[in-house]
Amino acid sequence: MAHLTQNPADKERFICLYPVYINSKKTLAEGRRIPAEKAVENPSCTEIRDVLTAAGLNVYMENKMHPREWNRDIQFKGRVRVQLKQEEGHFCQDRFGSRKDVMFYVAEMIPKLKTRTQKGGADTSSQQGEGGKKSKKKKK
Repeated sequence: MAHLTQNPADKERFICLYPVYINSKKTLAEGRRIPAEKAVENPSCTEIRDVLTAAGLNVYMENKMHPREWNRDIQFKGRVRVQLKQEEGHFCQDRFGSRKDVMFYVAEMIPKLKTRTQKGGADTSSQQGEGGKKSKKKKK
């Protein structure tokens, strides 16, 4: 029978982060763990991984699904494991003292990613698209 080790540096002792934890589109019942106003719209595993890797944390991705995630789409698949503590039990970085600290940091940094800021240009076009929808209403 396999037992979890007590060594915080072992991969099975890393904390798990599912994108649903910081997704502003999800409710608390659907698995969101931080306030919606601090959360991010539809974050992906790769975005979480990129942010945490850039912060200097030891991170790896797993092909797992959150139990409450009903959408089996590839976009919602995956979870990120993050090393919070070193072998001696000290935190890897002082600013990440808990899983919540990591979630808040990721939710704050994802909108600043290049992939998101480039989509910001796409957001203006979607607003133009909304203008197009308004003109369709006039035609009716």
